[in-house]
Amino acid sequence: MDEEEIEKAVLAYLKKKGFKQTELALQEEQQLRDKNNSPSTDPDIAKHILALSDAENVPAQYQEGYSKLRSWAYTSLDLYKHELLRVLYPVFIHCFMDLVAKGHIQEARAFFNGFREDHEMMHSRDLQKLEGVLSPSHLEEMEFAHSLRQSKVSIKICQYSYDLLIQYLHKTQSITMLGIINERINFQVSPGQPSSISDDAEVFTLVGSGHDAANLVNQKEIHWGLLEDSLGERLEKAGGRITDSDKADGEVKDGELEENKKRSVDGGKGGSTQKKLKKDKVVAATGKASRSESSTATGAPRVKPELTLPIIPTEVEHSILEDLRNRVQLSSMTLPSISFYTFINTHNGLNCASISHDGSLVAGGFSDSSLKVWDMAKLGQQTGNSSLQGENELASNENILNANARGRSYTLFRGHSGPVYSATFSPFGEFLLSSSSDSTIRLWSTKLNANLVCYKGHNYPVWDVQFSPLGHYFASASHDRTARIWSMDRIQPLRIMAGHLSDVDCVQWHANCNYVATGSSDKTVRLWDVHSGECVRIFIGHRSMILSLAMSPDGRYMASGDEDGKIMMWDLASGRCISPLVGHSSCVWSLSFSCEGSLLASGSADSTVKIWDVTKSSKVSKTEENKNGNTNRLRSLKTLPTKSTPVYALQFSRRNLLFAAGALTKVA
Repeated sequence: MDEEEIEKAVLAYLKKKGFKQTELALQEEQQLRDKNNSPSTDPDIAKHILALSDAENVPAQYQEGYSKLRSWAYTSLDLYKHELLRVLYPVFIHCFMDLVAKGHIQEARAFFNGFREDHEMMHSRDLQKLEGVLSPSHLEEMEFAHSLRQSKVSIKICQYSYDLLIQYLHKTQSITMLGIINERINFQVSPGQPSSISDDAEVFTLVGSGHDAANLVNQKEIHWGLLEDSLGERLEKAGGRITDSDKADGEVKDGELEENKKRSVDGGKGGSTQKKLKKDKVVAATGKASRSESSTATGAPRVKPELTLPIIPTEVEHSILEDLRNRVQLSSMTLPSISFYTFINTHNGLNCASISHDGSLVAGGFSDSSLKVWDMAKLGQQTGNSSLQGENELASNENILNANARGRSYTLFRGHSGPVYSATFSPFGEFLLSSSSDSTIRLWSTKLNANLVCYKGHNYPVWDVQFSPLGHYFASASHDRTARIWSMDRIQPLRIMAGHLSDVDCVQWHANCNYVATGSSDKTVRLWDVHSGECVRIFIGHRSMILSLAMSPDGRYMASGDEDGKIMMWDLASGRCISPLVGHSSCVWSLSFSCEGSLLASGSADSTVKIWDVTKSSKVSKTEENKNGNTNRLRSLKTLPTKSTPVYALQFSRRNLLFAAGALTKVA
C-alpha cells in the first residue's frame, strides 16, 4: 500500500475541514518519521483512512452504505426489528444533508427520492420541508434543517439491539454510516428486552438536545393553582345561601333532565336503567351544588395574580354566579348535552369558528377576509341543547348557519385584508378578537358591531388569538415563531415570547392567567410565565405540529392535540405526559375541558367529537404507567360522528353544555 497516497488523503481531509494545527503537527511527524525511517502505517488503519477519504469524495458511499444498513434492519429478527428501524430515519436525513453540504446536489436528490417512501407515513411534514433544500446555503437558511445539523437525534433502544447495530457496522466496515450514527445520534440504551412496538411514537425525537434543554427548563418552579378570591371560591364560601337558591332552580334542571331523557332514548337494552341513573346523578348534583362544584378546586392551591386583573361588573358577576349555581355535574356516567352549529354554503372558505360563553353568538372567519357573527336570538332558534341521538350520532336538529344567505342573517365585519385564521369572544361576550394573514389582530364590539382597535406587532400571519379567562388581556401566535401578550388598552404587545423553532400555531391561557401555553410546528408545547416572559416548561412527545390546547379548570393539567390525531395529557407541575389519547384519524382542531375537569371533549377533522374520561387517565399509578403497550391508561367514553362536518370549535359553557361548530363538507 502506497504510504504517500495515505498521507495525501489525510492531509487533504484535514485541510478541507480547516484543522490547521493538526495538519502542521502531522507534517512535522512525517518529517521526523522520514529521518528515523519509521515503519509504514498499519494496514488496517490505512484501510479505514482511505475509506474515510473515499466517503468524502464519493457520493456512492452514502447510497451503498444506507442501502446495506436498510436491508440489514428490515431482515432482522422481529423482536429487534422495530427498534433497529428507528435508526434509519435520522441516518437517511443526515446522509441527504451531508450530500447537499458537499455540493453533490443531483446525487442528494436521487438518494432522497429513492428512499423517501420508507419514511413518508411517519415524517411526511419533515420530508416536505427538506424537499426544498437545493443548495448548501439552504442548510443554513432553513431553520428546520439548521436545527437538525446543530443537534443530535435522541433514540431509545435496548442494550441487545444496540450491540447488534454496533457489531454490524464494525463487521461490514460501514465507516460512512458509523460516522453519521456516532456524530448525529444519541442512544438512550435501556437494559432488558426491546420495548413494545406500540411505544414507538414516544421513543424518537428529532432535536435530541431538546430533551436536555427541556429537563433543565422543567426544573423551574411554577404555581399552577387557582387565583385567590375567585368567583368559584366565593361560591364555595357562600354554600348555605346557594343551596337554598338551588332549590328554586331544581325545577329548571328537572325540566332539562326530562328533555334529555327523551332525546337519549335509543331503544337499546337497559335504556330505562340508564335514564334513571342519569336522573339520580343530576338530582344529586342539584342538591349538593357548592360541595360538588368545588371538589376539583378544593385540592388546587391558591396563587396571587401576576397581572393587574380587570374588575368584573356587578351584573356580569351575578350572571356568572347564577351559571355556576345551575351547573350540571358531568362524569363518565353523565355525559354532556351538545349544541352543534353547522355552517352551510361556505364553499370551503371557513377557516375558524368561535362560540360565545352562553352560545348566543357564533362567529366564523373566512378566506375572503370577512368575519361573520350570527345572533341566535335573531335567528329565532334555540341556543339550548341539541342532545345525543341514536347510536352515537349527533342530533339532526342542530343549528344551521347559512354563510351565503341572500337575506343576510348575520352581521358582517370587514377590516382585514387577508384570510381570517382565528376568532375568539371575550369571556363575557361583549368583544370579539380576530387574527389574519395580514399580520394584524382586530378588536370588535359585538354591541356596536364595529371595529375598535387594530393591533400591529407581528410581521407574519397570526394563526391564533385567545382572550384570557378574565378578559382584557389576550395572547397571539404567529408564523414569525413568537407568541405575544397584549392588553386591550395598548396597541403594542406587553410581552414577546420567543423560543420555538417553527410557527407558533396555537395559544391557550392558564386558568390563573399567570401562564400561557403555546403549541408549535416544531412539535413541542411550551409554557410561559406571563410576568417575566420566560419559558418555564417544554413538553416533548408529539410527532407532528400541535393544533389545539386546553387547560383543566383547576390549572393542574393541559391537553394538546396534533395534526396526526393524537392527544396528550400533561402534568404542568412535573412537565411529563400522563397519558396519550389515541382515537382520532385526522387533525385535532379543538379541545375543551368540562367545568369540573372530569371530561375532555375533542373535535377533529375526521368529523367526530370524542368524550374522554379525564379522571381515570390522570390517576394512573406509576407501575401501571410503566407497563409496555398499556392502552388502558385512558378511556374514550363516546365517539359522536357528525354529518360530514369537520369540527372547528368546541367549548363547554359555564353550565356544562357543550357547544360545537363546523362547516358541512358534503350532503350525506
